This record gives sequence, C-alpha cells and structure tokens, in this order.
Amino acid sequence: MSSPASSGHFWLIFFFLTSSAKGNLDTPSFQPGILYQYRYSLDVQLDYVSKLSLRGSWMRAETLVQVHVLWRNHAGEQLLQIQIQDLKVHHDSEHEKSQNINRDASTEVVLGREDTAELQLPVFLHWNNGKAEGIYGHGGGKPLTLDLKRGLLSLFQFQPHSGTATEEDVSGSCQVTYVVSRDSAVKTKDLHSCTRPKFGFTSVNKIFGVLWQPTSKSFYSVQGSLIQSVLSEESHMVSPTLKSSIGTKIISRQQLELVSSSMPGPPETPGQSLQEALAGILEKAQPISIISQPFKKICMQCPSLKTYLKTLGKRRVKMDVSKVSTTWQFHRFIQMLRDAKKRDVLQLLKKAPEKMVPFFIDAAVAAQSTASLAALSEFLDFSNKGQVPLLEQFLYAAAFSPRPSKELLRLVLDKLNGKKLDPAIWETGIIVIGSLVGKLCRMKLCGLQEVGLGMETVLRRLRDTQENSEIIIYLLSLQNALLPETIPTLLHYAEEGSAVVSSTAVSALQRFSSQYITGEVKKAMRRIFHQKSRNYGKMSRLAAAEILLDNEPLPMDITNILLATRELEAEMSTFLISKIQNSLHFHHHPAMKAMKEILKDPQINNYNYLSKAGSSSSFSQPLAATDDMLSTFNLELLFTEGGLLRKSVSGFKLLSHGQELQAAQVSIEAQGMESVLGESPTEGEEEQELVAGMSAIFFDVQLQPIVFFQGYTDLMAKALLSSGEPTSVVKGTILLMDHEQTIPLQSGLQTVVKLQGALGLDISANIDVNLWEQESRTSIKTRGGLAIDFTAEIAAPFFLASVKSQIEAEASINFDTAVRFSGNPVLMCLQLREEQLPYREIFTVSKSSMNQSITVRKGRRGTIAGRELPLHRANSEMCKLLFTEAKEE
Repeated sequence: MSSPASSGHFWLIFFFLTSSAKGNLDTPSFQPGILYQYRYSLDVQLDYVSKLSLRGSWMRAETLVQVHVLWRNHAGEQLLQIQIQDLKVHHDSEHEKSQNINRDASTEVVLGREDTAELQLPVFLHWNNGKAEGIYGHGGGKPLTLDLKRGLLSLFQFQPHSGTATEEDVSGSCQVTYVVSRDSAVKTKDLHSCTRPKFGFTSVNKIFGVLWQPTSKSFYSVQGSLIQSVLSEESHMVSPTLKSSIGTKIISRQQLELVSSSMPGPPETPGQSLQEALAGILEKAQPISIISQPFKKICMQCPSLKTYLKTLGKRRVKMDVSKVSTTWQFHRFIQMLRDAKKRDVLQLLKKAPEKMVPFFIDAAVAAQSTASLAALSEFLDFSNKGQVPLLEQFLYAAAFSPRPSKELLRLVLDKLNGKKLDPAIWETGIIVIGSLVGKLCRMKLCGLQEVGLGMETVLRRLRDTQENSEIIIYLLSLQNALLPETIPTLLHYAEEGSAVVSSTAVSALQRFSSQYITGEVKKAMRRIFHQKSRNYGKMSRLAAAEILLDNEPLPMDITNILLATRELEAEMSTFLISKIQNSLHFHHHPAMKAMKEILKDPQINNYNYLSKAGSSSSFSQPLAATDDMLSTFNLELLFTEGGLLRKSVSGFKLLSHGQELQAAQVSIEAQGMESVLGESPTEGEEEQELVAGMSAIFFDVQLQPIVFFQGYTDLMAKALLSSGEPTSVVKGTILLMDHEQTIPLQSGLQTVVKLQGALGLDISANIDVNLWEQESRTSIKTRGGLAIDFTAEIAAPFFLASVKSQIEAEASINFDTAVRFSGNPVLMCLQLREEQLPYREIFTVSKSSMNQSITVRKGRRGTIAGRELPLHRANSEMCKLLFTEAKEE
C-alpha cells in the first residue's frame, strides 16, 4: 500500500545519505517577531505480515503549524508557542473496494468541534539549543490529543553535532545517534533502549512472547540556524515469537516543511526568567511530560461478569477442556474476570455448577486481578478435605501461570501455613512454591519479601526432615525454582542422599543451563559416575554422566565415560553408548565436536567399545521445523539386565529464537521388579522396594509424581481390583501466552499489542500389570485444544484501526507401551501416534473513523493427517514379533 509520504521526498533522503562533508550545524534558533508556518503531515500504515491478500489500513493527517518566539535569553534558551491549525484527515478505502463500494481513493474525515478546539490549543516548548527542556499547556484534554502534540514537538528535538546522546521525546528516554553533514543531520533512534512509564506485561518464557523489531530515522535540513524540513520514518515488525507469519507491520512517517517565515509575529513576552514569561502567558502553567503516557482503553461493549451471572443458572453444562471451543471460552472469561469485582467473582465460584468450578478457578488464577485472587482466597478452604480436587486445581493453575504475581505467591504461602493439610495438597503446594519463586526471579523480582519467604520455607523444611519421601518433594520444588544459589544444596543430596534421593537431586541439576554447571558441579558428577567415594544407584550415575556430556564436555570426560562402559552392566553401557552416538546427529549438541575428535582414535572407535550388547537406547529426532521453531522428540529406554523396563523417558522440546522449552516430559519408572521375577537386585539399589510410578514435566513445570503401586501387596491388590480407568495427570486450561504492550509511535499515535494464548489440556495415564500372563501395558493419552489471539491496534481521536489474527487447533497424542516378559528375551513395543490435527486461522481488519466502521475477515482451515512416528528399527521389529504372537494366540 502506498501513501503520499512514500513518494516525492526521496531527494531529501538522498541528499542526506550522499553528503560526506562532516561538521557542526549552527546552533538552532528562531528569530523573535516572526511567525513561522510549517506544513505538517503524518502518515500511519497498519498491515498484515501474511501471505493472504488482506490489506491493512492507511491514514494521513495534514495541518499547518505556527511557531513563534515568546521569550528568550542570552544563553540560547527560547520559549516557543506552537499551534496546530485546521487538521484534515484522509484514510484509504481498500476495504470499501474489497466490498465493491465505489468511492474515491481516500476519504476525508471532518473532526468534531470539541476535538478541533482541543487540537488547536497552543502548547509551549522550552527549547534550549535544539533540546526540548520542557513543555507546558493549559492542562486537561484527551490523552490521545496530547500525544499528537508530543509527536509534533519531538521533531524539534535534535543536536547540531555528530555523536550519541540520550534524549527524551514522545518515545521515551532513548539513545540516539547523530551524523551531521553540511546543512543536514540524520538521527537514528534505538527504540529498544527507550525507557518510559511501565505498562503492560509479558510471559516469563520468551517463547510465548512477542518479537518486536523497530527502526527509527529522522532527517533534518537546516539553513543557517533555521529548521527547513524534517522527515521522520519508523517501522515496527511485531509478531508472536512462535509464528512470525501472523504478525503485523506498522509504518509511521512525519514530515515538517517550512512554508513561510515572512509574516510578523506577536511581540516577545517580558520576563527575566522562563517562569516569569510563563506566568504572563498562562494563568497556571501546567508542565507536561514530553514522554507519552500509556493509557488503557476501556471496552464499552465487552461482556461483563455481572451480566453473565444473570444467566448462570439457565446455561447447560457441557464442557470438554480439550476442545478448542472451551479454550475460546477461557479467553473470554479471563477478560471478564479482570474487570470484575470480588463479590461477582465469589458469586461465580459459589453458584456455578460443580463441573464448571475447576474451569472458573483456572480462569480466576489466569486473570491475576486483585479481585479474582481475593475471591479465590475466600472461596478455597485448605482444611476442607472435600475441596481437595479444587485445591489441587488451584495450585496447578498457579504453577502454570505465565506471569505470576507476588500476591499469587502470598496466597499460596498463606494457605499452606499453619493448617492441617491433606498430604497430597501439601506435597503439591510445596512443588508449586518452587515454580512461582523461579518465575518471579526470572521476572527480576527475586528481591520480593514473598520470594524470600517461599524459598526459606522450602529450604528450612528440607533441613528439618529425614524422611526420603519428604526430601524428594522439597528437591522437586528446588528443581522448579532453578535458583543458582540452591546448587550446593542439590549437590549435597546428590552425593550424600539415598539412591532415590540422589537420583532426584542429580535430575534437578540436569535442568540447569550450562552456565551454572561449573567445575565444582562437574567434579561432583565425576565422583558420582565413577563412584569415587561410595556406590551409587544406576539412575544417579547415568544422570551424572548426562550432565557431563550435555554441558560443554571436556574430551577427558567423554573418553573416561567411554572407557567406563567396559566395566558397566550391559544395559547401562548400551544406554550411554547410544546417548553418545545420538549426539553425533545433532549439530547443536555440545558433545558433537569433541566426540568426533575422540572417535578418530581407533583404540576407542572399535567394536570392543561401541558394540551394543543390550536393548537400552537413547535417541532424538525432529518432529517439525518452521522459520521460527524447531520441535524435537526424544525417547530414552533403560532396561534391567533381565530385560524388564527400568525407566522410560519421552519428551517434546521447543526451540525458538535462542529460547528452549520443555513442552512435555513423561518418565515412567519401575523398580524392584527383579525380586518379583527372581532376579538379583543391582548393586547400590538394595534398599529400593517394589514400586512403579510416573513423573511429568509440562511447560517447564515439574508436577507431583504419581505412584501406580508401591509394594507387592499394593501391586496384587491393584492387579486384582483394577477398574481399567486411567489416572488423570493434568486436566485443566492453561494460559500460556499473556502479553500486552504499548508502542508509542514518533507521531504520537499509540499502538497496543496484545497476545493471549491458552491450551485446554487433558492428560491421563494408565498402567495395567497382568502377573498371570506376565504382561504389562502402559498408555499415556494427551488431548489438547489451542487458541491464540494476536491483536495490534492504533488509536487516534479521529481514527481507530486494528488487525487481529486468531489460530485454533485440536491435537491428540497417544504413547503406548506393551511388554511381555514371559519369554527370553523380553518383548516390548512402543507406539507414538498423532491423531489428525484440524486447525483454523482467521484474519480480521477493522477500521473506524467518526461515524464509519468497516470490518473485513478472511480465513483458512485445514487438517494435518495423523501419523505413527517411527522410533527405531529394533522397536519396529519387536512390535511386529509381539503383535504376531498375540494374533496367533
């Protein structure tokens, strides 16, 4: 889309860019007694960054601006009166054309009397050798109108010599760089450096945030000491981090050209000082910040919670959290709850049908408003055992919060303090504290009193307990927090704890990024893997080896691990060799380069070291790749020497623009099964009893582990009385993306960018052990409905334009394991299936000016076919064998 400002002025830019004579400009000033007239225009363009043929909106405003000197002193300070004359506004009619409405190429908008009068009120600029020292006005007025004047005044801010400086203008306090040549200057503004009043919020994990790529340049032409013309251009590319193809591009241009400087102006105002001069002009001079002030637009037509409550009892209750329709409802309720009063939120929680209450708890936590948290505090009773499912819903909603507040952490701490709690709620609460503390620290709020109290609570209780089960919960809380200062504590339990405690502590250390895996940590991992001081369980040793391999490994460590595989049990050896060889297939893996060098040595790269004697394996493979994202799937399988599955870990990771997210990781572990089948326990694991369970991480949050059975008696009871019903792991709606940002344009217009994305998630797991048939089956089913809403809106007193992108999809993934351990070797089959994935994208352009309002929508939908992911050849062969035997029987 072209506009008048994009043509006819290239000569000006060309002159600035080709001029090579460096120097200083004359000190800028205006002469008293002269009325200067400038022609001023601003253009703004809001477009989609999309392959769809959907145009955005363009608007142009034009006016004459009068400037004259009211006061000056010998130091070069001046007080300028700047006044806008009649304003004309034009906007494009692309939308009318798309709807076959025959109109001119642009439509002129006539402002109302009130807006016109407000725009024509003069403002007074304290100008000191080109620097805007302050602005003054009559006070009052609409924020958007005042911002237009700020945008105009910001054009008068420049310095007459080359260099870098910090300036305040409509964008904020920003770093600017000047290149001055002859009678011109080019100013480049670093918009990322700008500081301004805080407004908005964003998700802790930057993967769920927004990419903002701004540029800003201003070209000044000066003759003598007089500004002849200014051309300011800026652009902003804004998009969700995970999908830049649905972003928006905002282009803003301002142009100021001197028309005349021959008319006589009003006389100077007497006064020895600026304040005396202002007192003679204004009854009460109101200082005005030149930095635009963010403001929140009030939605007059949005649905309210009060209105919804009137029909609550008449609504039919039918809600599946994994359906995208439910996720869109979640979006709407968050907006309602953010504007609701406490009594209305409390009434919603008390009067809602029982099946709907968990959904409303998720929405109230996601809303993060003072009223919603206060209502939750009153509604939830942590001493009431009847509320246990709701309490667990609340705690997990808090853990998954994309931007938790200190008030949310305080609420959790208060509810867990000094009450006789259900053990499951206590364990979940402790784990959730770690998640909240970690996120607040990543938001640079580690100094909050609530954060200190939360961490002190976990560490104090950890020191005071000797129970393995409790120690594990506290270590999982530290794993969620991922605070570097807790690494010494984790190292202590990794080296000194029991087998299961040590394994948990080392697994927590695995979650830290490489910058925190110091030499001290690596020394401890070497002691554990090589068993320097005592014997360790195989899970601890393998996790320690993985830390050494995954964090800038030394060639010495890789060599020693490879040499140690000759002394290890066959399955441990096979697992480590598989993991090392798998690293060779990923260019980003930190061990790849060192590993290639080591394998040049024939004493190591030979059958004796690298042959695989067992069935254990570790491999990763990419699932999908776009310009913005890479998703990978990894699977690790560790077997006992008798062929039983000891542990399986399956996980999905997202990598985007240098950020990494553990979207999901599910670990199923069975220990002590050897004794049931007559095998001898592994050295270092004598104390472990018969137990099987599952541990899960979703969106970087460690959940409370689930125990399928514990002890032989429990196993027999559940094998006999099993109902076949799956165990719910996570069921609820999670707010993943929550971003709101105001971008002040140089012209004074404001762009508001909003991103909200939610996921309805239903994950269940089931394990079925048949001792008589000597078979076991494990099934993990994940269903989800994703809804993402991205909006960019530009607002002015005479113009409102927005672009909106909405994406929705429903997915289902099944991970099944079948094991038959009646024969030799044990047969095991893994299946990872993706059901077909329907998706839809909707793009909307809206524009309104005065009494006109136009909306255009386009969209597309499709279905991605389901597939069964190939894991590895050995698994495929075993599946064929297992299913063939089952068919024959």
